[in-house]
Amino acid sequence: MTLQHSSDAKIEVIRQPQQLPCSYIDAKGREVQITEEMIQQACSELEQRLVKPAQQG
Repeated sequence: MTLQHSSDAKIEVIRQPQQLPCSYIDAKGREVQITEEMIQQACSELEQRLVKPAQQG
């Protein structure tokens, strides 16, 4: 019995927007789904506000 390995096999990954099982209630009392885009935007804003520590000596 031998195992055969094929380097011809290709795997294609297709990323699709995912519905996250999270939501929040806005100022008007509506339930709003939290999207990956919202999370990416929040992370980007936080990164821009990040204060980098001063380099020592």
